[in-house]
Amino acid sequence: MLYYSFNDYLKQKFHTRVHRLSLNAGFSCPNRDGALDNKGCIYCNENAFSHFHGETIPSIETQIEKSMTFARERFNAKKFIAYFQNGSNTYASIETLKKTYDIIKKFPDIAGLYISTRPDCVEEEKLNLIKTYTKDYDVWIEYGLQTFHNKTLELINRRHTPEQSISAIKTTAEKGIKVAVHIILGLPGETTYDMLKTGEEISKLPISGIKFHVMHVVKNTALEKMYFQGKIKLLELNEYANILATFINLLRENTVIMRLVSTAKMDTLIAPEWINQKHAVQKAVINKLMELKKNK
Repeated sequence: MLYYSFNDYLKQKFHTRVHRLSLNAGFSCPNRDGALDNKGCIYCNENAFSHFHGETIPSIETQIEKSMTFARERFNAKKFIAYFQNGSNTYASIETLKKTYDIIKKFPDIAGLYISTRPDCVEEEKLNLIKTYTKDYDVWIEYGLQTFHNKTLELINRRHTPEQSISAIKTTAEKGIKVAVHIILGLPGETTYDMLKTGEEISKLPISGIKFHVMHVVKNTALEKMYFQGKIKLLELNEYANILATFINLLRENTVIMRLVSTAKMDTLIAPEWINQKHAVQKAVINKLMELKKNK
């Protein structure tokens, strides 16, 4: 096995076809609502990836029902994961969070609760709440780390630190909640050494899974302006595959690779277009992993 894929994990865990439902509960983000900043990260545009966005967001129940119907018809899905994706999904009161998460109890075919958030948006009380769902669901918290380099975090206006990330990961894992992290490869100013150094740091932490993103440019972001001003250089497919394969080899073998590359809607994506070529990316990464394994 070259890497432990998310599909492999789901098959072993559920023994049936499982589909993840991307949900928008309308949560904000401290980096956009003024608590930390009102500009957000330089690459952020929810319209580039979200199925449910805009001024009128359907209720969570409606989102789940529509997504389930589609997944059953298109993928013959039998079980589902409620993935709270948009915004920071622990950035609210305990009462609001419980009311939101409890909606999944109305749907017997939901077997998992995955919560995407920032490492500076969790406290012990919230983790204790989320832990209660582990009795009945496969529960993960996904933290947007992006990188372990303070200089880069400042440049992309992330407004949190590696120390906050480390603390959140350790505290969450101690609660018995699975932890996944999001990492962006090709961030402005980072060298291959910098990216792999992030991999080394992550390998020391109690994570269960990781999602990889490549730095890409979408419309209506600060990054778009930097791109057209010639201030950033994006990775080519082969560069990305080489770095990613080496990064994966730094991780523990039981780390679930939940995503090999990010994607974006074509009407918002500016560059690079290759990120939406899923099979080409997978092939390039697998070829590099095979090469690395051969040369061990």
